[in-house]
Amino acid sequence: MSGEGQEPEPSEETEPRRRMTDRLARAVERPRRETDRGDRPRREVVTSPRTTATRHPRYPVTREIDEQTRLGEVYMGSLIRTQFRLALFVCTVLGCVVGGLPVLFLLVPELREVRLVGIPLPWVVLAGLIYPAFVIGAWLYVRQAERNERHFSELVDRAR
Repeated sequence: MSGEGQEPEPSEETEPRRRMTDRLARAVERPRRETDRGDRPRREVVTSPRTTATRHPRYPVTREIDEQTRLGEVYMGSLIRTQFRLALFVCTVLGCVVGGLPVLFLLVPELREVRLVGIPLPWVVLAGLIYPAFVIGAWLYVRQAERNERHFSELVDRAR
């Protein structure tokens, strides 16, 4: 049974709030005098009049990309174009090397006659050296593609 004049017992949540209101009430009841603070100037509390104003939500770029908005399309398009240019560059270099070797052997007939360990030089180059060139080209491509993705993620994180 609770009487009408009794206050309910304070809960854990209301106790700190009650202590704060008690301190504020005491501060209002007893105004400070200049001698209480020493020689320090009086402190002014400045608050913004727009504390309850709603802020414009700022959407992260990742949300723009996920929702496939126009801005997200621009970001993804830039990444795709960068990766595409890189792929074209690597394929062009490897294509020139692979396609240029037969042209080189055609233009310089003396190279066709050279033998290494009894095997003609064109066979050694085309069968033995082209595959390491492909592996090195692929390794460089992956490294640069990862670098492009890292730059893209830094750009997206900066835009947040």
